Amino acid sequence: MEILFWISALLAEVVGTMAGFGSSTIFLPVTLFFYDFRTALVLVAIFHMSGNIGRIAFFRHGFDKKMLLRFGLPSVVLTLAGALLVQYISQPLLKFILGIFLIIYVILFLWKPQLKAKPGIRNSLIGGGLSGFFAGLIGTGGALRGAFLSSFNLEKSVYISTAAAISLAVDITRIPVYFSSGFLPREMLIYIPFLFLVAIAGSFIGKKIVNKIPQKIFRKIVLICIGLVSIKFIYDGIAFWLSQHR
Repeated sequence: MEILFWISALLAEVVGTMAGFGSSTIFLPVTLFFYDFRTALVLVAIFHMSGNIGRIAFFRHGFDKKMLLRFGLPSVVLTLAGALLVQYISQPLLKFILGIFLIIYVILFLWKPQLKAKPGIRNSLIGGGLSGFFAGLIGTGGALRGAFLSSFNLEKSVYISTAAAISLAVDITRIPVYFSSGFLPREMLIYIPFLFLVAIAGSFIGKKIVNKIPQKIFRKIVLICIGLVSIKFIYDGIAFWLSQHR
């Protein structure tokens, strides 16, 4: 099981890099096949943080300071709120929420691949807050963050570094909450350095082969796979609810 987990982690980072999604969008559903929701949350958060550190290192000279403040501040505040709520909500319900979130994401981006929000301070605050809250609560908010940030027409390196910096701030905010809540068993602390190494390796491999596969086709395949997984989570949530109300 552990070998399969690490292979899945590497593939998730490779696919995430190639498809242009955050690794958590792919890796969290995969991790839930190996571990419970709360353990998966903290493992994926550490993995996600490692990838963000790498992107910041490569594009460290391109931050948009205004966007960091307008988008990043509400992200951090509502990330904390979402992370604190995790321990008060049942795992089947969290998986159901994740399934709904992912299926909406898939439908929207298959229907309108270039979907963007209108640029402005208001949408910066809304986008930052919503993406941060979902990142803290269900472990993935990158889809929302990307939809809002891409509307501001930032230069590519500026977009990558700014998004990574905001995402890193979100990860740094939620990870201590997950740890203090006891989401990661002590025997799994050894996973942390390996998560970092696998994330960097996966990102490197993804960048090397990204131009060898048609991007539009690959993105659609990934979206369909995420959609199938999200349907399973929704089904599991409904089945659990029905079992509790018989």
